[in-house]
Amino acid sequence: MSGGDTTRTVRAGHRTVRIHRPQKVLFPGGGGTREYTKGDLVDYHRAVAPFMLPHLRGRPLMLERHPDGIDGPTFMQKNTPENYPEWITRVEVAKEGGTVCHTVCDDTATLLHLVDQASITLHRWLSRAGPARGIDRPDRLVFDLDPSRDDFGTVREAARLLGELLDELRLPSALMTTGSRGLHVIVPLTGDHHVDEVRAFAREVADTLAEAHPDRLTTAARKKDRGDRLYLDVQRNAYAQTAVAPCTVRALPGAPVATPLSWDQLDDPELHARRWTVADALDQLRTGPWAGLPRRGRALGPARRRLEALRDRPPGPGGRGRDTAVAIG
Repeated sequence: MSGGDTTRTVRAGHRTVRIHRPQKVLFPGGGGTREYTKGDLVDYHRAVAPFMLPHLRGRPLMLERHPDGIDGPTFMQKNTPENYPEWITRVEVAKEGGTVCHTVCDDTATLLHLVDQASITLHRWLSRAGPARGIDRPDRLVFDLDPSRDDFGTVREAARLLGELLDELRLPSALMTTGSRGLHVIVPLTGDHHVDEVRAFAREVADTLAEAHPDRLTTAARKKDRGDRLYLDVQRNAYAQTAVAPCTVRALPGAPVATPLSWDQLDDPELHARRWTVADALDQLRTGPWAGLPRRGRALGPARRRLEALRDRPPGPGGRGRDTAVAIG
């Protein structure tokens, strides 16, 4: 520590990162929640880097910055500022009418620099830049389970139904709390399918589930059309869209964390979207909640054929076009 607590230097691999104003409060305490400073967030990210970086490497980021803490203005940053260190990876990707140069977090030093810039929440692309595949070929598919109100019971139910359908399609999937209100269900892909193909498949899966449970689930994009039903959001699978990264902190009181969990933990009575925070997310990560997820993603061709066959089944007692009671919960 130097300069009367105005600067802190942190070693990260073979680099040294300077943290400015580490005692600055980013998460005010009160109302039963803890206070967290920038220095606290540095310590958290150093600890979780081995778990977090595999989900960030190669992916363009959108940074949610809160220079004056979570009660101040919010800045959503896509373009990498010119004054960022030269050793931070950048990737230039196409957008309508031009390009944008995104930051990529490939190492702990970059992660800590982003914390120094008060980038509290990291939103990642579902594809990776690099020669192995195109930026328009995602290797992740995400379903965002978004309740109409702060009701986690409906989120649990939707997750179970979606998990059963994905099992029937023989697609491995993983759960993650969003740190806000809902859950993400994540499907690893091979990265061989174009983003439009992935999004169309995700929409067909969501439509299939919503049609089977029209009183509980919906794919209606307009809030006024949803009523009290949970929204199965697949919009994050479009080109240039992002989803909150695993292990990232949300800009909410108490510093909740978007945290991986196992399917068995869905039955935990203490589970809710903000279950883990900066204080205890590391303990959860050390349990290896995604240890059973295959290292290689799946192709969508076989799953698409299974879904088509499912939709073409004769009407059963549960509804038109399929035996919903047996096929999807």
